[in-house]
Amino acid sequence: MRQSELFTQPRREAPADEVATNAKLLVRAGFIHKEMAGVYSFLPLGWRVLQKLENLIRQEILTLGAQEILMPALQPKENWQTTGRWDKMTDLYKLRDRSERELALGPTHEEIITPLVKNYLNSYQDLPLSVFQFQTKFRMEPRAKSGLLRGREFLMKDLYSFHRDETDLQHFYDLVTVAYKRIFEILGLTEKTYLTLAAGGTFAEFSHEFQVLTPAGEDSIRLCKSCHLAVNEEIFDRKNNCPGCGTQKLESETAIEVANIFKLGTNFSQVFNLTYRDETGVNQPMIMGCYGLGVSRLMGALVEILSDERGLVWPEAAAPFPIHLLSLGLADGPAARAAGPLYERLIKLGREVFWDDRREISAGEKFAAADLVGLPYQAIISDKTLAAGKIELIKRSTGEKSFLTEDELCAWLG
Repeated sequence: MRQSELFTQPRREAPADEVATNAKLLVRAGFIHKEMAGVYSFLPLGWRVLQKLENLIRQEILTLGAQEILMPALQPKENWQTTGRWDKMTDLYKLRDRSERELALGPTHEEIITPLVKNYLNSYQDLPLSVFQFQTKFRMEPRAKSGLLRGREFLMKDLYSFHRDETDLQHFYDLVTVAYKRIFEILGLTEKTYLTLAAGGTFAEFSHEFQVLTPAGEDSIRLCKSCHLAVNEEIFDRKNNCPGCGTQKLESETAIEVANIFKLGTNFSQVFNLTYRDETGVNQPMIMGCYGLGVSRLMGALVEILSDERGLVWPEAAAPFPIHLLSLGLADGPAARAAGPLYERLIKLGREVFWDDRREISAGEKFAAADLVGLPYQAIISDKTLAAGKIELIKRSTGEKSFLTEDELCAWLG
């Protein structure tokens, strides 16, 4: 993509009405646009980040044998009345259409997936089953002040699994845990991410959260540095040492919850009469699990954790483009004339490149904009490097420099 053709350009100043670092940087760099508190439009660069994250997550979930579907955001009131959550869920958006029919804007999809599966599964031979989707969720958030970390409208991956017994559920639960850990490892978050024991709410005694340590978080967790166990503050017993190793005192930290996993048991299958016939022909309730991962929230968390004083710093797996091509010098100088053919060559090779081809922009402004946008690498063509037959390559996260020929750059991007 040519930067001159992008209809959004980086701003010099951060927006005055944003508090969170992720919102300030993403708005300033032209990734998102605030429509109202907790609601953002994703601009071309921001949308590419979401797509990269979605594809990474999809790849890992598909390896579990899960099938992808898409369920509606509009949900019938009757399903929510069946589960009793129409009146109990305080952050549920409720709508009434012109025919006086009441609807909910889905914050979650248990009320849809459970009766949906009932239409297609009825035998033990159909189990286990797992299905997932990427869906916009809506929650009436009273404190939408943290950018993408706490929104009223947000993108989420939710996965649901159906089993004949607790043993099978536990097996899949463990597989999802490993898949989530792999996602965070690819994004460079392993050292800061903790699998955290949390309250299970109405579903079970306990659930698990994936919490990423950052001062920008709104959750308090307790960590054991000896066995790497984490416990959400809400269920922490201050009288006890670590429940894992039993000796180490737990230390308090601030974190962002980016994913959670629940054993739903038969809470939803019973109310919707979702059963399967066992080998003897007797109907048994299906055992369910649910596994959420906030895609847009993960995007915000990456900014909070990885950004620096100059701007965004994207990991390669989430970056909208792997490389930012900068041509410096006069608009009709040697570097500018060389950058065009290189860009076209890379495009023909199927490489993803973001080229700052803007004219009448100083080298300093281009460097500042490139640091703000935060792509993993900056490839710089200047009259000086061109005279040596090289292109300067800078790694955004470390500042490490190297010099490559055009052929070497094409091969390296390959």
